[in-house]
Amino acid sequence: MPIQSAVSQASTGLLKSSPTAEKYFEWTVTYTDNRIWNPAANDWDRVRLRSYQGTGIDPQAPYVAPTIVMAPGDTLRATLKNRLPKDETCFDKSLPINKPHCFNSTNMHTHGLWINPAGNSDNVLISINPNVDFQYEYNIPADHPAGTFWYHPHHHGSTAIQVASGMAGALIVTGNRPPTETQNGDIDTLLPGVQERILLFQQIQYYCHGEGKKPEDYDCRNERDIGQIESYAALAPGKWSDSGRFTSINGQVQPVIQSKAGQVERWRMIHAGVRDSINLEFRKMKSTNNNLRTVLHQQALQQDALIDQYCTGEPLTQFIIAADGLTAPAIRQYATTVFQPGYRWDALMIFPEQGQYCVIDTAATASANVGPTMSPRQLLAVVDVSGRAKADPASHLMHTLTENAKQQYPDNVSQQVIHDLEKGQLLSKFVPHLPVTQADGRQSLTFDIKNGLFLIDNKPYDPARIDRELMLGSSDEWILTSKLASHPFHIHVNPFEIIAVLDPDGKDVSGPDAVDDFDSSAPPDVQYRGTKGLWKDTLWVKNVQGSTYKVIVRTRYQRYIGDFVLHCHILDHEDQGMMQNVRIGISDGRKEIAHGHH
Repeated sequence: MPIQSAVSQASTGLLKSSPTAEKYFEWTVTYTDNRIWNPAANDWDRVRLRSYQGTGIDPQAPYVAPTIVMAPGDTLRATLKNRLPKDETCFDKSLPINKPHCFNSTNMHTHGLWINPAGNSDNVLISINPNVDFQYEYNIPADHPAGTFWYHPHHHGSTAIQVASGMAGALIVTGNRPPTETQNGDIDTLLPGVQERILLFQQIQYYCHGEGKKPEDYDCRNERDIGQIESYAALAPGKWSDSGRFTSINGQVQPVIQSKAGQVERWRMIHAGVRDSINLEFRKMKSTNNNLRTVLHQQALQQDALIDQYCTGEPLTQFIIAADGLTAPAIRQYATTVFQPGYRWDALMIFPEQGQYCVIDTAATASANVGPTMSPRQLLAVVDVSGRAKADPASHLMHTLTENAKQQYPDNVSQQVIHDLEKGQLLSKFVPHLPVTQADGRQSLTFDIKNGLFLIDNKPYDPARIDRELMLGSSDEWILTSKLASHPFHIHVNPFEIIAVLDPDGKDVSGPDAVDDFDSSAPPDVQYRGTKGLWKDTLWVKNVQGSTYKVIVRTRYQRYIGDFVLHCHILDHEDQGMMQNVRIGISDGRKEIAHGHH
């Protein structure tokens, strides 16, 4: 979605980017033999998984795709070469379309980008079969928001199994447009010299025996064992916890991250997993005389005990500046940040003093977890912080941002930026979209699972059916609900603004101080607090034991026409039918959508 559209002037305006550049990239999709660290075994597991190979692949982390960095106005020409073995299930027309199949066919989705969904652009309705090459052309508009995005396969029937193998990578759109008196700018220009980190969270659920149905299937200690992912049975609810696998970061399990005390850092964090929630928390680690790796190994099977014993500090504040790649209206301060599959959060992090800090996936309650069961805690990484500086994160951050504003912008602009920061940590000069104050129409959507079928609006996916026709230049208010379990809603091309999230009693739990305590059997759920007014492309639609939340969002349809999809971002749900086709068309001049010649 643009900052300023050629169709509608409803959004604020950004200056266009500097001269365009063409970039070239190549992916080869193939089976790759390598290894993944297993903390429980204190050893490496041999694995053979589908992966991307080619430009920018790190041999030490072959199951994470390389980061792509672009700027508004750039064109990316990316050639995808499918070198997986032939798969006859792709040609068996008798197979149900919503039964996982065709595991070796693929395509590409640039998740969150506001670009053309048709032809050889962000088109997920094509199939690139084994031994076929295809070149994508992604034209990033000159007024595209800067932000954190990602890319992954999106072939119906095989999306989950390929992403679960590690076929995903970060896609960063950088911005150098400073705000002016009349136009908003990129948050990047307020953060010169800030250390940037990209953290791609993945949940690679390989197994060595059977189909990953039983905990013993994940025991890979025999030297002849080779981990694989060839069955959707491993992706069923609760199997991630059963597997004993760890969420990896940039292809590494329990990495040690080096940092400096008092340094402002931008953490671009992406949930590139298939189906399990991440509740991210940072705590100071208690000093220990033992080697860190020894501690981690000794406690690998007792993560709760490890965290209770060593991760004893108070939670650090995560200063959230962007959601799903789009700059927030104000800095949000969280002790715990909830990631559902597909989510991105950009946080400004400051480690106040030297020492080691735990990066923890805290326990999610059943009603707040994809599961939907209580998830276990895991230590995902350790941040090793050096230096003698000591800092109060909140005051240090405000000082850094105000000084940067003075140095980067003319006086009239810097005064406005500083005034906004002091008023309530507002980022008004950097938000990419104005609110949708009044929608032209209404849409409703309901997730459900019934008789083993994965449904939206009581229908499983049909590739030949257009479920929604929407008009270019118009806007809609959407009401999202779920009848059974909770599901992350994702729509391609155009993001949406969160208007309200109403619990089953009608209380809005999306405000800055809201408390979601409807589930009396669990602590309050923090994931909706402060989301009102955010623009996102993926959002949790909650159900608590049959009690339905009502999620209200608004969106505009700008610039691009064509067919694309919306779906549940629990990717095995999508592969089994929880998806719809959407078509955006142009007006016929009489308040209807034109359908060509008759």
